[in-house]
Amino acid sequence: MLFRLEEHVDRWCSDRGIPRGAVISPAQCWELAKLWDIDRLQSDWRRKTVAEVEAIFERVGLGGPFWTVRP
Repeated sequence: MLFRLEEHVDRWCSDRGIPRGAVISPAQCWELAKLWDIDRLQSDWRRKTVAEVEAIFERVGLGGPFWTVRP
């Protein structure tokens, strides 16, 4: 979902009675997408390890319980 302001996220969640999840900026979303799929079309592609995923999240500035990776 795209929202202009974080207050809009809060209102949207409140109106629907659902808990608020993580909120990231469009720039973070774009950076995450680029880093996540940079090697997707290579013939030797493999699933990322937990350490690789955590490094990508850290590089994009995503932290906290929502972004915790469980193997």
